[in-house]
Amino acid sequence: MATTAPHGAPVPLLDPAAVERWRATSGAVVDLLALARELGGVSGVRLGPRPTVLVTEPEAVRHVLALHPDRYVKRSHRARVLVGDGVLSATGEAWKRQRRLLQAQFTGAGIRRYEERIAAAARRAAERWAAAARTGAPTDVAEDLRFFALDTIWRSLTGHPLDEATHRELAAVEAVGAALPSTPSASTDTEALRATVAADLARIDAVAARAIAAARRGEAGPDGPGVLRVLVDAGETRPEYTDQLIRDELVTLMAAGHETTATTLSWLYLLLDRHPEARRWALDAGDEGSPERESALRALVSEAMRLYPSAWLIPRHATEDDTLTGYRVEAGTDIFVCPYLTHRDPALWPDPERFDPTRFAGVDRSSRQGAYYPFGLGARACLGAQFAMRETTELLRHLLPAFTPAFHATPAATVFGFTVRPDGPMPATITPDGP
Repeated sequence: MATTAPHGAPVPLLDPAAVERWRATSGAVVDLLALARELGGVSGVRLGPRPTVLVTEPEAVRHVLALHPDRYVKRSHRARVLVGDGVLSATGEAWKRQRRLLQAQFTGAGIRRYEERIAAAARRAAERWAAAARTGAPTDVAEDLRFFALDTIWRSLTGHPLDEATHRELAAVEAVGAALPSTPSASTDTEALRATVAADLARIDAVAARAIAAARRGEAGPDGPGVLRVLVDAGETRPEYTDQLIRDELVTLMAAGHETTATTLSWLYLLLDRHPEARRWALDAGDEGSPERESALRALVSEAMRLYPSAWLIPRHATEDDTLTGYRVEAGTDIFVCPYLTHRDPALWPDPERFDPTRFAGVDRSSRQGAYYPFGLGARACLGAQFAMRETTELLRHLLPAFTPAFHATPAATVFGFTVRPDGPMPATITPDGP
């Protein structure tokens, strides 16, 4: 039964003729949503038998994600074939239990527990670039950044640095991610998808099984036990933490914990290549390790995430009738909250297409709730937001003053899939102490 009467105006719908023109030209979901966004911050587009409501206006974003998560819920996640019942796709009471167990590992004191592991992964990345700079051998910057992000989360999960064999096997995570549908409403035969990626899933499962077995044997890495030990211990006392759920949580943290970070860093280095003055601004903000330098590094990352939020589309489902900033929303309606379009709204961000990290210099990002939400908002905001910011800025502390990639080529297109990422490799020669 609805608790809020569905008063208000009907949501403005994109004209069917515009949808047909879109089908005949672009066909990219983000372009269709951009057309709908021209109708306002709450608009609709018919993708199936009933309209999907697009939400980009800050007040409406807060209403859906922060104020009424009980009315606008997450349904089956499009990455479920990869992450199973992990915290990313879990719902209801199961999600609450899983979130509570993991929360302390990725906020406050939990992050401090893993700071040395993050720093060790950053030092390793710097050593790899130093070697590339000495030899002049080209390297793929995107792959280097992905290795760093995976090394960081692997150390935090297992206590071990990422070895090359495991790195090769976990390339399967990216392969499965690339096969996932771009939107939750895409017509997908789940069993056919699972069959398509079966070999990659088997490789991932084998890595997870070995890591779980080692944690059970108490084989802590040189930095001591990691988050996986917390999951294994939970399995000793909580019947819901079966081997399958421990695997799902481990794979969730591996996938979400490295792909989004690697993507953000890749975009940042492409943006710095186009805007070298931003690198100079950050380095001139203060001495190494100073609060001013650290603030500037965070600003670089924040502005990259404004333009390219990894979670570019946040789907929700209305469980009851509601009035959303004056518009009627019926129970059963699919909702797309779109940080990518909110972050490029000229009413919220002057000259929104311009890369300008000074927007975030000395700014409390929490004051822009609903206008800036690269990690989501509300109870289901990204569990690893603080962790991600810590590892990205730590890597920049090591790389930004010491190296400049001279790109041989840069991706010409953007892929809007599970994340929003550059489409293609990023080959470069690493220049030491570049300008």
